[in-house]
Amino acid sequence: MPIIRHEISIHAPIQVCFDLARTVEVHAGKTLLTKQIAIEGITFGLMERGDFVTWETTHLGMKQKLTSQVIEMVKLYRFTDSMVRGAFQSFTHTHEFIERVTETSMIDTFSYKSPFGILGKAANHLFLEKYMSHFIARHAQKVKRIAEATKY
Repeated sequence: MPIIRHEISIHAPIQVCFDLARTVEVHAGKTLLTKQIAIEGITFGLMERGDFVTWETTHLGMKQKLTSQVIEMVKLYRFTDSMVRGAFQSFTHTHEFIERVTETSMIDTFSYKSPFGILGKAANHLFLEKYMSHFIARHAQKVKRIAEATKY
């Protein structure tokens, strides 16, 4: 099971970073990789523990729907979402926040299991792990850009 870890420093308070990372509108939108919109469950605002969201998105040129649920939340410090339905066999994405003197570290840990057995494992090595690493890093950059532009 591949595990992707990404860390970024954001010059903003932990509360701002935590809230932006769980805001549906920050996850939504058109990027170079996807055209992601929330279509079911919580479709705007802050995700809370127990919330479901179904995303309609395009990954690797294929339009798909993916439903995830926030399964754990420790306000300001961590929340975890897990796939309920979608293209992966499974995934878990933990978002951690560490308050530093002048910044917040945001750490994403994404573990997933590809479908299709040996073919899925081959896809991981050939392109999927790199694609997902880039996807997670782009989202972190979006949170950073918005957080650092926020007046607080």
